[in-house]
Amino acid sequence: MSQPLYRRTVLKCIVAVAASTAFGCRDEEVEDGQVYFPQSVASGEPRPNSVVLWTRAVNSSRPEADVELSLQVARDENFEQRVLVLDGLRATSEHDHTLKVKVTNLEPRTRYYYRFVFEKHGKQLSSRTGRTRTAPAPDAEAPVRFVVANCQDFRGRYYNTWQRLLQLDEDLDFVLFVGDYVYEADSSLVPSEDPARNVSFTDPGSALRRDLGGGRTELVAQSVSNYRDLYRTYRSDPFLQQVHERYPFIIVWDDHEFSDDCWDAHATYTQGRTDEFQPERRRNAELAFFEYQPLDTTDAPPGAIDADREPRYPDTRIWRDFVFGLHLRLFVTDYRTHRPDHLIPEDAYPATVAMDAEVLASLGLSPAFAAETFAYVNIDEFPSQQAVLQGAYVQLAVAAGMDAVAAAARAAAVVQGNLALAYVNPVLAAAAQPGAEPLPPADKPRGLAFVHMGKSELFSRVGSRYVVIKDTFDVYAAWRYATTGREAEDALGEAQEAALLDSAGQSQTWKVVASSVSPTSMIWDLRDKADVEPPSVRNRYYYSVDQWDGFPDKRRDLLTALRDLSGGRALFVAGDIHASFASVEQGVPALTAPAISSTAVQEEAGNEVTAAGFPPGTAVYRYVVTELEATFREANPGIVFVDTEGHGFTVVEVGPEQLHASYHRISSIHVRESYADRPEALAGLFSRSDFRVRSGSIDVA
Repeated sequence: MSQPLYRRTVLKCIVAVAASTAFGCRDEEVEDGQVYFPQSVASGEPRPNSVVLWTRAVNSSRPEADVELSLQVARDENFEQRVLVLDGLRATSEHDHTLKVKVTNLEPRTRYYYRFVFEKHGKQLSSRTGRTRTAPAPDAEAPVRFVVANCQDFRGRYYNTWQRLLQLDEDLDFVLFVGDYVYEADSSLVPSEDPARNVSFTDPGSALRRDLGGGRTELVAQSVSNYRDLYRTYRSDPFLQQVHERYPFIIVWDDHEFSDDCWDAHATYTQGRTDEFQPERRRNAELAFFEYQPLDTTDAPPGAIDADREPRYPDTRIWRDFVFGLHLRLFVTDYRTHRPDHLIPEDAYPATVAMDAEVLASLGLSPAFAAETFAYVNIDEFPSQQAVLQGAYVQLAVAAGMDAVAAAARAAAVVQGNLALAYVNPVLAAAAQPGAEPLPPADKPRGLAFVHMGKSELFSRVGSRYVVIKDTFDVYAAWRYATTGREAEDALGEAQEAALLDSAGQSQTWKVVASSVSPTSMIWDLRDKADVEPPSVRNRYYYSVDQWDGFPDKRRDLLTALRDLSGGRALFVAGDIHASFASVEQGVPALTAPAISSTAVQEEAGNEVTAAGFPPGTAVYRYVVTELEATFREANPGIVFVDTEGHGFTVVEVGPEQLHASYHRISSIHVRESYADRPEALAGLFSRSDFRVRSGSIDVA
């Protein structure tokens, strides 16, 4: 059905008016042209007087040509009360036909409708109509409602979660998306039976082939073309499009927008076997992100935002600050761009002593490490044993995929100096070579090695990024934190952290920190589990040190500072871990939203422990998979709520005295089934849990 369109010819000029008819506009017919806007429209960055509007436009008869567009913004969805007409805009082929426009001179806390119009053969062809809302004025006494969402894997999955949000038709000020908007891999490894839920690259030759071991590989995005393919595909989903059409987004990336478990411009696919510093790949990922997301990283002037002018690595800055009335100050953090490497490198030689006897003595820790398991030797003094260890290193490294020459060079570099007998002696015993017998631990010095933190393989994320022994890791982390001037855990970078702490001290009642990764400590405590075998496994473990558990000292200091500067009115909201948590950490409440559609943490934990040799039926599997939620609660008394199996989103309402959080969840077993034509059935599958957040506390509502 056509809609009336009042159109003025104004080239690249933004004009806010009460009603465009005052300028003598003539009526024209506008027709449905959404086929020319395959990813529909979106809005973001809501400020009291501005918003960013986005679309992608392609002329099917000239798919490589730039497309000239007009933008209309109005107070009503019939566009009779227009406040803006902007002609002469271009969706350029250089930027994959995307266009984002910053609109200013708007009224605070006001709903606006917008559309993009393409003229073809004398016809006015319109995108779908989007609606957006500006933020309340800084002095407005207004409650604020927003959704926290994250992690929306597309491959073989359906966006039932977004469908449910649309059903509820929540009155939201914005959607806060805290990372993993796309996943960097295609669907070549496990293609979906539904061709509409597959991801493929138009130029697979420019993609990176990732070796998953066991003869399995997958393609991951590397070129700008690859990353654009991801966004085009994900934004083809009708429910995601409708959410964007209905609400403005505030968005930040996590890792998968570039590369899984990344830090700075480093990938982690080869677990340290190769150098994965990939600055060009990082810049490609950022360009596609800036092209496809309605955000403003530079406080751009009114009009079209040129993605080429948005700084990219190493000058990236996407952390930013928002004010919503008297009661909410939102600081959006970037955890990935500025952070250092994980404290235990993936290629750390397990036997390497990280803290020797002298260091432990200086810290008064010698009694805690007196057991024989912490004994070490200078392996250079035992050339026969050293040669066996180097040979074993080469054999293991080649089996892991390293070139033999590179493996020999690496062995010579790392199998030297102080090495822990807890790793050395089992290797020597397995080799059983005369003259290279295991070395007795008696009378040997004591030290802390990577093997004591759970690192048992040469190249592995286990014992590096996941399943790390907590107590020894904490000792090592604290020492590195102190001896590096805190740089070892500088997750945010100096400028970002300073801005965050300044924001925490401002006048708004609640200071909400958006983090792509969770500050909730997720621990498996198996110390007193007598049925766990072997006894050496009876330790406390951090499940993931890719998140804030990996920087425990910085987390403590940061949370303490936020609590004190905000007068106790600070709140963390986060995602990434594919689970729901509500907890209090260092006196700061933390809400972790479930994933939209990605593998639930309970399933991921099951895969990890099964691969480690603890299948279903073992005590370890029971505690860290079957009873995972109880295990997390037992080890962290600050956890008020946990769901490790569901998908969904969290609605947060901010008031002057408290916040209200509602977790809407559906079992992950439904993620591979579409409910597009069964909305009532979908509604019945969702559950809801409500909580009150007050200064330093979370209670069931």
